Amino acid sequence: MKKLENKCMLITYADCMGSDLKDLKYVLDRYFQKAVAGVHILPFFPSSGDRGFAPMDYHVVDKSFGDWHDIEALSEEYYLMADYMINHISAHSTYYQDFLKKKDDSKYHDLFLRYRDFWDGGEPTEEQVDAIYKRKPRAPYVDANFADGTTEKVWCTFDEEQIDINVKSETAKEFIKDNLVNLCKHNISLIRLDAFAYATKKAGTSCFFIEPDVWELMRYCEEIVAPYGVTLLPEIHEHYTMQQKIAKEDYYVYDFALPMLLINALYYGQSQYLKHWLEICPRKQFTTLDTHDGIGVVDVKDLLPDEETERTKEDIFSKGANVKKIYNTKAYNNLDIYQVNCTYYSALGDDDDAYLLARAVQFFAPGIPQVYYVGLLAGKNDLKLLEETKVGRNINRHYYSLDEIAQEVQRPVVEKLLDLMKFRNTHPAFDGEFILEECSDEELVILRKNGDDYARLHANFKTKKYEITCS
Repeated sequence: MKKLENKCMLITYADCMGSDLKDLKYVLDRYFQKAVAGVHILPFFPSSGDRGFAPMDYHVVDKSFGDWHDIEALSEEYYLMADYMINHISAHSTYYQDFLKKKDDSKYHDLFLRYRDFWDGGEPTEEQVDAIYKRKPRAPYVDANFADGTTEKVWCTFDEEQIDINVKSETAKEFIKDNLVNLCKHNISLIRLDAFAYATKKAGTSCFFIEPDVWELMRYCEEIVAPYGVTLLPEIHEHYTMQQKIAKEDYYVYDFALPMLLINALYYGQSQYLKHWLEICPRKQFTTLDTHDGIGVVDVKDLLPDEETERTKEDIFSKGANVKKIYNTKAYNNLDIYQVNCTYYSALGDDDDAYLLARAVQFFAPGIPQVYYVGLLAGKNDLKLLEETKVGRNINRHYYSLDEIAQEVQRPVVEKLLDLMKFRNTHPAFDGEFILEECSDEELVILRKNGDDYARLHANFKTKKYEITCS
């Protein structure tokens, strides 16, 4: 079993590089073994919605992808990350279905957040609803229709297939422990705590990243996985100060601000906002440019001035390739105001030079780089899948066949990207210091130094060219 390394990690679904986990291992071994050291396999459990993020059971692998033997085979060559949706479980899970059938007699009756128990009087006031950090324009709940004919409201932050967990209950604590231990035992070296900030709730608050509750939950999870040498990564899209708080507690965080800051630098030939973030960002982090979701907007609040954020977001629709505002609307089942749905390559106008410069900056930035599978192949927006499904996020969720991958890896932009990743994985300078050097506002110069070993990136955002010199 491979443990976490300071080397490039791939993010992929189990069925998007070939049709299953066996195909994924074949593809990695054949084309990407030196470029990719770790793999974040997006939820591979049986699920009832949200492309795997409404898990029904963490004890089994969805049989259409393979089984635990396939996961463990991958773990021999690559360090693995798996998702644990700490905030919710599927409405079609045996846990929730047992609750609907037996109500108060169910052994899972306190696994879920019942409005009658959470709010004084059983219902929130208008002020309390307004205070909640929510993903819907109303109170976050669904009606639980019990077998005895009664109905109750239960907390539901996201889709109706994703029922929130009452993480403070003893049943939930045992539930969390059982699931995390199971993942640890199957050679997972990192566990991503998905929707982490939503899991802690308190009446009269935003019900988002509630302190000290978040730290109690984090420590509880850490105590469970520590004996297995497993690392936790809480997933939060919000103001950068939240990531800094988590980093101060010595946990890994995500750098979700980098994608928009880099687009801003490349669109307008300016580096001042990017430089400021690189000076203050956490060092113990995972960097991203693209993920299975969109390009985050909320993450750059106060790192970009509001007018810069707005013009960058608007210009993605004009400077980007084949991306339209309508893809982020109800017409495409996508009302998420926090992100723009587009592949990173297409956001940069399908421009090889701009794309490779962005990746070079990512690989020199503090943290461990993650590369989404569509980004690994410099993928363009998939308008065909988008129109077939009418799901906005599918613009960046192309299904690559084995034959397609064999063709895509021969593109010069992909070959150059893989060379960059191999360099990032093997040069000792990246295990040392991160130093920003003086340069003009249209440039960025980063020195990575480890003893006598060094690697220097000199990037120009006006010309979209870069140069790397190294020991």
